[in-house]
Amino acid sequence: MSQLLETERRPNPVDLHVGARIRMRRKLLGVSQERLAEDLGLTFQQVQKYERGANRVSASKLYEIARSLQSSVGYFFEGLAQTTSEGVAEDGEPFVHDFLMTPEGLELATLFPRIGRQKVRKRILELVRSMAEEEGAGDEED
Repeated sequence: MSQLLETERRPNPVDLHVGARIRMRRKLLGVSQERLAEDLGLTFQQVQKYERGANRVSASKLYEIARSLQSSVGYFFEGLAQTTSEGVAEDGEPFVHDFLMTPEGLELATLFPRIGRQKVRKRILELVRSMAEEEGAGDEED
């Protein structure tokens, strides 16, 4: 029974994804939660809940958010097809939402696309992949 209640309390993966995309777009534009909230006629706490996926964004509110953040409504769903209903990527990796909710993850997601040279992006990816494999090997040794 307690396991069922735990499952019910977890935000829906779609709400997590949309919330992460709202946060990412807001940060990319340098808009504070307070400013977005004011623009939408909400409290900044409500914006926080949307971004965490704790509260579901209605269609009309998502439309307003898209207008305020100068994007299409579809932007907030980009990449969603790559996740499952359990909130993990199709390849079994944790959902990107957890990554984007960290300051480092958001900064990486913001800065990485600014690197114009494909060769440099590939080398950065190789470095991160190597470090992640090394970290995984370290866990097995413990």
